Amino acid sequence: MKEALLESFLRGLRIRRILPYVRRYPDCELLDVGCGKEARLLRSIEPYIARGVGIDLKAPQLDTAKLKTLTLTVYDRLPFPDECFDVVTMLAVLEHLQDPEAIVRDIARVLRPGGALLITVPTWYAKPVLEFLAFRLHVVSAEEIRDHKRYFSRRDLLTFVDPIPALTIQEHYYFQGAFNNFLYATRNAA
Repeated sequence: MKEALLESFLRGLRIRRILPYVRRYPDCELLDVGCGKEARLLRSIEPYIARGVGIDLKAPQLDTAKLKTLTLTVYDRLPFPDECFDVVTMLAVLEHLQDPEAIVRDIARVLRPGGALLITVPTWYAKPVLEFLAFRLHVVSAEEIRDHKRYFSRRDLLTFVDPIPALTIQEHYYFQGAFNNFLYATRNAA
């Protein structure tokens, strides 16, 4: 199936948003939760990482010296040992999950001390715009928008990230005209 017109552009904006943070962790081991059907984030940051793993129900078959994908549904537990990644990314994923709080708690488990969690997620302001773009103009994926379980304000994100003792929020801001949240948190030392 052909990708909707704006999907690639919006993905590119999210990737550009997180790339400076990934580069703070040279030669890191990175997990991309919700890597998508083409694992484009992993492919685009390959020069900056030692190893990248992507997980998604729609993940492509990818197994190279540096990149690997696993086809699985994300619920509340990741299939990885404790403290095995330096960076975990979730770009436009939280809004699709039944229990986003549980997966963020488990991400804290798989992050190494000092590691980074990078999240982008649409805000409530984005909901009518995304629905218009999907259902009226057909320039973003209607299937993806229909799958959104919720949208997030800063307060919504902080409500479940801040109480996780292993994580410290370093930065939060809105981007794309307040239609998206960006959150950067780090794993505390054990």
